[in-house]
Amino acid sequence: MTKVIFYVMLAVLTGACWFWYGNPGARIAEKSAIVEKIAEAGDPDGKQAALESEITGLEGQQTFNGILLTFLSAGLVGILFVVHVLPAIAQFFTRSVYDSGEKVGPDVMHHARSLLAQGEYEAAIVEFRNAIVAEPGNRMPWMEIAKIQREHLHDPQAAIETIRTAIETVEWQVNDAAYFMFRLAELYDEINGDRATAMAIMQQVIDLYPNTRHSANASHKLVEWSKMGEGIGASRDRAAYRDQPDLAGNSGGGAV
Repeated sequence: MTKVIFYVMLAVLTGACWFWYGNPGARIAEKSAIVEKIAEAGDPDGKQAALESEITGLEGQQTFNGILLTFLSAGLVGILFVVHVLPAIAQFFTRSVYDSGEKVGPDVMHHARSLLAQGEYEAAIVEFRNAIVAEPGNRMPWMEIAKIQREHLHDPQAAIETIRTAIETVEWQVNDAAYFMFRLAELYDEINGDRATAMAIMQQVIDLYPNTRHSANASHKLVEWSKMGEGIGASRDRAAYRDQPDLAGNSGGGAV
């Protein structure tokens, strides 16, 4: 309700500025016509200078109203774009890029993304959790929550726990399970500096999904980390995954 009132007030103010912008123009035209007649008559009463001064003042007022109108119009359009149009565009491209078989209903995701665009991070997380309940097979709400926790709430440990919970509590298709495991490994490596755990997760991907692109990508990542000189004891780290919880133990046999 507060949002609607704000939009109405902004629209009324913008409309008023349009009226104020046009009003001086009519008065300028009227006084300019009078000045021309006085000039033709030789200005017997000495009114021309005063009228020209009034015209100058009206022109300044019209310029100010035009600037104010520009800012208000741009603000109204910008707010509508950020709050409503941009989240819809982001949702469209997100659905086009990610390959999860299930999609969250547009109303739920739209509301969550609108709150995110407004900086209402905690409220957005609540809406994304509602999306998880509505469509438990979609990984996107989980990733959005983790992203908010890491980038906006500055709580990377909460982001790690969110992804671990997603992996351990939902029966995912292979593509989704591997996606989560890669993101989790990246968080352990980048946030915690825990390369050993990250490598162990990559080894789990190799063992759980052999002869797939996920296994190949995980192998490439292990080689990359080893070449960086930060994979000391790489063989031990790869074997260490057996000491880690089975992150994808509930994963289904989806498309490879």
